[in-house]
Amino acid sequence: MSVADLFHLFVACHIVTGSVGLVAFWVPVGGRKGGPTHGRFGMLFIQTMLATGGFAVLISLCTLADPIGTHPHLLHHELFGSAQSIRAIFGWMMLYLAILTVNLAWYGYQCIRNKRAYKKNREWRNVALQGLLGVAALNCLVQGALAGQVLMIGISFVGFATVATNLYFLYKPKPGPKEWLLEHIKGLVGAGISVYTAFFAFGAVRLLPEAALTPALWSAPLIVGVSLIIYHRRRIERGTFRPFRRTPKTA
Repeated sequence: MSVADLFHLFVACHIVTGSVGLVAFWVPVGGRKGGPTHGRFGMLFIQTMLATGGFAVLISLCTLADPIGTHPHLLHHELFGSAQSIRAIFGWMMLYLAILTVNLAWYGYQCIRNKRAYKKNREWRNVALQGLLGVAALNCLVQGALAGQVLMIGISFVGFATVATNLYFLYKPKPGPKEWLLEHIKGLVGAGISVYTAFFAFGAVRLLPEAALTPALWSAPLIVGVSLIIYHRRRIERGTFRPFRRTPKTA
């Protein structure tokens, strides 16, 4: 198989897993927290985000190997009309966003899995993903500067902020009793922001290339996602967050 053939195969798998994840995302976000439904759909979301991010890594590597062969329709476009631009945006930036999605999904999963046993969150994959994301964010910034892509430079700082806040929690001497829940929400809603951004932006390239790099398209998922994080954070801090509790059976 050629690089282009592998690219289209990975894109198809990416769309399938991503679409399932994007729908599953709203069940735990909008429904009652902590119940069986929340757990099932939350786990489905995590699994599909890990798979979607993995396929996005493969897609980006195909683009880096053959930018013209994987994106021939963009060769003569005024915004993407060079191998350097295609490689920067659909190679390096997609690779960075893929790692960001995997990082946040895995981090959010570990936070709920370990809860107050916070030191277990320092397992090697969780820590390694912070280093990997830091390198990917730095590379996105550098490649964006070389290609003259302001969007790549700006979005790289999301990765730097993610690494900094994740490491702060992972190595905090004594986190508060609710911090694991706050970090769980931040991680998984953040993964949703990342994948919705990628789907909107990269999907727009096929339908309306002129809109693919517009700030509104990239900022909409971020605004919605950050609003959700702030909303749930305030509920937890105010004590109005009521997770599902099983009622004990009576004889």
